Amino acid sequence: MGWMTNEDGLDKCAANYVPLTPLSHLKRAAHVFADMTAVIYGVHRVSYAQYHARCSQLASALAAAGVEPGQVVATILPNIPAQAEAHFGVPACGAVLNTINTRLDVDTVGYILDHGEARVLLVDTQFVDLAEAACATLDGPPPLLIEVPDLAAGFPATGRHTTYDDFIATGDPAFNWIMPQDEWESLALNYTSGTTGRPKGVVYHHRGAYLMTMGTVVSWRMVMRPVFMQIVPLFHCNGWNHTWMMPLLGGTLVCCRDITAAAIYDAIADEGVTHFGGAPIVLNMVVNATEAERRAFDHQVEVFTAGAPPAPATLSKIEALGFNVTQVYGLTETYGHVTECLWDPAWDSAQGAERAAIKARQGVAMPMMEEITVMDSEMTQVPLDAATQGEIMIRGNSVMKGYFKNPAATRAAFAGGYFHSGDLAVQHPNGHMQIADRAKDIIISGGENISSVEVEGVLMGHPDVNLAAVVAQPDEKWGEVPCAFVELKPGRSGDEAALIAFARTTLAGFKAPKRVVFQELPKTSTGKIQKFELRAQAARL
Repeated sequence: MGWMTNEDGLDKCAANYVPLTPLSHLKRAAHVFADMTAVIYGVHRVSYAQYHARCSQLASALAAAGVEPGQVVATILPNIPAQAEAHFGVPACGAVLNTINTRLDVDTVGYILDHGEARVLLVDTQFVDLAEAACATLDGPPPLLIEVPDLAAGFPATGRHTTYDDFIATGDPAFNWIMPQDEWESLALNYTSGTTGRPKGVVYHHRGAYLMTMGTVVSWRMVMRPVFMQIVPLFHCNGWNHTWMMPLLGGTLVCCRDITAAAIYDAIADEGVTHFGGAPIVLNMVVNATEAERRAFDHQVEVFTAGAPPAPATLSKIEALGFNVTQVYGLTETYGHVTECLWDPAWDSAQGAERAAIKARQGVAMPMMEEITVMDSEMTQVPLDAATQGEIMIRGNSVMKGYFKNPAATRAAFAGGYFHSGDLAVQHPNGHMQIADRAKDIIISGGENISSVEVEGVLMGHPDVNLAAVVAQPDEKWGEVPCAFVELKPGRSGDEAALIAFARTTLAGFKAPKRVVFQELPKTSTGKIQKFELRAQAARL
């Protein structure tokens, strides 16, 4: 018999093994940080004891409404307190949280509600019409719709549905949370555009989210009681898991419904915001703020940015304003950020364009991940020469369980024991990764993924269109926007405005092309459209 085996009675038991879950953070904070401010949104200010009680009431009300463990509760909400409460209250009744992008079109929202089989839908009054229209497309019974009005933002209740406050008022603030029996249990369901028109459902487990909250604290050099502004939409990778993280540190969550330069500066000056995350568009907003929008503050603000590398000029300007920016990288399938541009003190002397170029790298694996590297098509490590391209491959506990109801896509994504990101990168001698190109048909606009295949499919539905190819066009505000190249049928004439309007009848506004160029499309000898030529052309427009 070898040393230290389970035969010696060294088994897991209730005393020494508890499934990891971010729910534990708020259960602890309700006692440890009971009177500290947990959530701020205008005049709404709740302590951790009150936050826990409200989340408990939501869990209790959902259970009473018939929601059973493992079933889905969906939301169509901006970054308001109800969305933060749903992140704890929904899993606290054993259910799975499905936060839906508020910018999606009726058809896609209907697809998500149907595919995820949501039992309840919490929806902000601003998006009630969208939710009702999406529910009307369902063949089966629609989810119970609970309306979340926001008077301060100008959205009073319609009177057509039970309101959120009335709903949770029926719940018990002392409700006994249904904690996971297995940390592999599903916590959240997030839909990504991926590389196909129909979104895929990415399933998170409790373990991965818990470890994300732990690793982020280290990478972001966080200390106790940070003041965090929720700018990243909570429907996007659950806001990179930051709302689940705040109770761990007794931090204050400052909700931000409408992302403006004035709102960001006001929160920093008035609430003492110390941290926020956002796409490069947010950094541009801060840099380009008017004098009237800016406010003075005397502390450094830590910023995580992802989606696309920020422009060197933007990085240079924002650091001078009192912000320290760290580039991170990840995907919906990895709970958000899993790599960081880990700064080396040896680079401290770098200035200007050199410093910005280093800061724009995607970097190295964050501490909760096992291995993230760049491999060639044979899944062999590429040379660390900053020149040889390969695909970013990811392995670790903060990788999704898989795609909901899509085992074939899951198997393909995990082939060879790594998650295949679809992003092409080079690797520097120190191991830092730098994206050279991304999955060819994905456009990242304002931090949101747009499938070019989906946009092309819509354009091809126009009676005048013979072929359509959509690529990313660089944009100062959004990072990238869709640019369409269209080959018309013989004898037809192109009308750019009309074609864009046609696309917008089906697609969410941010997915519709911002520019349409009518021309014959470049093709290979086999008829494949040469998108690399169109990308170069779009960059010159």
